[in-house]
Amino acid sequence: MSDPATTSRQRPAARLDGDLLPAVLRVFEHGPYCVWICDAEEIVVHATAASATLLGLSPDAPLGRRPEDVLEGPSGNLARWGTLRRLATRNGRAQTEMLLRTRADQALWCRLTLERLSDRGDGTPALSALVLEDITTTRIQAVLQAPVLDAIVHEQPLHELMTRVCQQVEALAPDVVATVLRIDDEQRIQPLAGPSFSPEVAASYHGVPIGPSVGSCGTAAWRGSPVLVTDIATDPLWVKYRAAVLPLGFRACWSSPIKNHGQRVLATFAFYFRESRGPSDLHRRLVATCLDLCTLAFEREDSRAHIHELAFFDGLTGLPNRRELQRQAGEAVQSARREQRPLALLFIDLDDFKLINDSQGHAVGDAVLRQVAQRLERSVRQDDLVGRLAGDEFVVVLPDCDPPASRDMAERIAARLAEPMSVPNPPGAALTLHAGASIGVAMLPEDGTDLETLLRHADLAMYQAKAEGRGQLAFFHRELDERSRERMRLETDLRRAIGAGELVLVYQPVVRAHGGGITGLHSVEALARWQHPQLGAIEPARFIALAEACGLIGALSRWAVDSACAQMQRWRRAGIAVPQVSVNLSARDFHDPTLVDWISDTLRRHAMPGEKLTLELTESALLDRRNDTLAELAALRELGVRLALDDFGTGYSSLSHLHRLPIQRVKLDQSFVHDLEHDANAQALTTAVLRIGESLGIEVVAEGVETAGQSQFLRQRGCTLLQGYLHGRPMSAEALEGWLRGLRG
Repeated sequence: MSDPATTSRQRPAARLDGDLLPAVLRVFEHGPYCVWICDAEEIVVHATAASATLLGLSPDAPLGRRPEDVLEGPSGNLARWGTLRRLATRNGRAQTEMLLRTRADQALWCRLTLERLSDRGDGTPALSALVLEDITTTRIQAVLQAPVLDAIVHEQPLHELMTRVCQQVEALAPDVVATVLRIDDEQRIQPLAGPSFSPEVAASYHGVPIGPSVGSCGTAAWRGSPVLVTDIATDPLWVKYRAAVLPLGFRACWSSPIKNHGQRVLATFAFYFRESRGPSDLHRRLVATCLDLCTLAFEREDSRAHIHELAFFDGLTGLPNRRELQRQAGEAVQSARREQRPLALLFIDLDDFKLINDSQGHAVGDAVLRQVAQRLERSVRQDDLVGRLAGDEFVVVLPDCDPPASRDMAERIAARLAEPMSVPNPPGAALTLHAGASIGVAMLPEDGTDLETLLRHADLAMYQAKAEGRGQLAFFHRELDERSRERMRLETDLRRAIGAGELVLVYQPVVRAHGGGITGLHSVEALARWQHPQLGAIEPARFIALAEACGLIGALSRWAVDSACAQMQRWRRAGIAVPQVSVNLSARDFHDPTLVDWISDTLRRHAMPGEKLTLELTESALLDRRNDTLAELAALRELGVRLALDDFGTGYSSLSHLHRLPIQRVKLDQSFVHDLEHDANAQALTTAVLRIGESLGIEVVAEGVETAGQSQFLRQRGCTLLQGYLHGRPMSAEALEGWLRGLRG
């Protein structure tokens, strides 16, 4: 990066007017991207805080300067800047990739995106945004790692492979020249690759024994560790060899040994520099990647079996991967069918593995998968097949195994997987985790005569087992297949129904009550109903669960909030006093980054104060670690929207969250209300919840009030908000209007 004081074009940062800047930059201000806003003269007038972390600049360094005066690359200023500007002017947006240097003289690959944001009415851009993204890792993967791995898999000759590695490295770091020298069985140097190195000089190393002072490479091979020489002209390691390389313009050399897994040195990988210097962070990352790739290539050369293992076996667990599993399982199925012998296929999916991964990290998750694989292999017979299909899904194929024997085996596996496992968790002590599994079983020939059918049917059975609870086992039966097809049809119908008017809202009143009885309407809860044209009424629990599973819950929630707000507007215009409406949101709705925006837009379109809307959420939404739920809840409260915690008392950590959440209402779960007249525990818990609500200033709504005895108990304990069939069933908007007239009468 160039110094601001030396740039003639530097000027005081202009003031950026308008509403665009906050909207554009809010997402990026503290994110991984560096964003610069430029004015019509392409002067930087705003830079996000990422300028410091990404480029090593002070936050104000880019201000008042042109981007090309701030950004530098190893080959000088941005040579492609003019092209980038012209393309952005013509197309509104342009993109390029460039190797840049930071203020700390570190190199990194960046993707530069220039976008024209607005114009002044005459077609001339008034603002533009330059977004810089560090793509060093993906660039290394795309330019170096992926092509070389592909070449390894396709068994490209070693010399060509090493030449390709050097060429790809030099494309990523133009300031180095790369070489690979092989070390033969007699510990002598054999030049292997160096496309930009002098062939004559490389040939002079041929047959030279490695030793303690044989340049950087021969010494690195002899020591078995990297050797950095920052000044070839004076370093004693280069006394015998400096005359050959100094005329080529090389002043420094960094060489690293390439070792196999037995730590035997196979070759050396070297960077030559034209300056007296050491490696940058980019150089270190490239060398680390190259050493892994070169080790893989050399070991492939020494042992084709190693490559076969990488191609056909899972690198994490050592089990056959999907490809090899399908081959071996397919052969086992064909053999069993040909010999008319039974065969069982077990589809195994870990319970709550995602929770382990999210809460403990992928390293712990990987350790769990390795232990699961080991337990599976120890559980089966010698001729059985165990493979990892994907993620936390495993398959076990049991040849010559009838249904009773397969049940015994599946139960043995389930019991083994349910045992606690100790997983290393550096730097702390080992973790004790439980990773039970749900298992689905399909039998040959009853459930299918080919591998694809057996896999599909075992998968369906596994989902049935999972629906029945943790650690369950289920055998496939034809009803599951029909149920799966019916679910697919129902999913298609639900997609249509959301936009076709088949879904409607009904409203259940929440009444105010005191010791003497009901005093009025407090609010209504909007509940979705689906009248299917052919199937009739579909249970809400069924289609809402379907919407969750197939990704339609967001559309369903938006429809429900919009419809409820529209109905509130109609009631208001008709002079019908409905104080509030509540709508249920799913935990998945909090995965939507536009949640607050679309709630705000819905309220605005229907001219509805936020205080008139209550959003009911479950505890799972509060415990989802992937979302900044607290920030979203706070933003909803700023809109005036009220928040209610549904099914309170059923979660295991509601109390630990309640005191720090912006919740105005909790809904006492109806399972407590149901037992009030005969269960002392339910009475005590209900009373405790009411006292908690009272002490925290939170409304408590009792759900599921169906009898006069329940209502009386609640009112006597100070519960003033009641909901249930006793006081009003869910009803249409028109029926609610009649209900209200009856309440007033």
